Amino acid sequence: MSASLINTEIKPFKATAYHNGKFVPVSDADLKGKWSVVFFYPADFTFVCPTELGDLADEYAGLKDMGVEVYSVSTDTHFTHKAWHDASETIKKIRYPMIGDPTGAITRNFGVMIEEEGLALRGTFVINPEGVIKVCEIHDLGIGRDAKELKRKIQAAQYIASHPGEVCPAKWTPGAETLAPSLDLVGKI
Repeated sequence: MSASLINTEIKPFKATAYHNGKFVPVSDADLKGKWSVVFFYPADFTFVCPTELGDLADEYAGLKDMGVEVYSVSTDTHFTHKAWHDASETIKKIRYPMIGDPTGAITRNFGVMIEEEGLALRGTFVINPEGVIKVCEIHDLGIGRDAKELKRKIQAAQYIASHPGEVCPAKWTPGAETLAPSLDLVGKI
């Protein structure tokens, strides 16, 4: 199902997030006008989740410099996010909004709900300023993600958005050569 989300617009939502010591409203409108990452994880106070969220916190300043906002989402409440933030040294590093989705509406909108558990799969979505999903990656619960690789994918998505007719090959990094698909390239790569 998730592959069908590529190049689709995000669905409307309204939620509350814990962000920099406050509870703040967040909606689909907040994701528009800039690049966004929506980073789903199963639950607060768990094992792999804090390693991922801490890794993302370490890369957050660089992502902000790229014009990207990050939103983490779990089916916990925003109150639980605050309690986890207060209790964990790793989670205290987080400066991006932590959205509570206790009804699972946002999690279902992105196709990452594990219905029998009421938890989200590890889903990462990169959304362009128009609100269109450009990257969708979903992991099994035991497989943690890498924020540096996510950053590289965002750089590639931003590059091709500003350079129509070019594509980024495997392991592309900013400054590396891109490709311009054409009949001349067929069978030559």
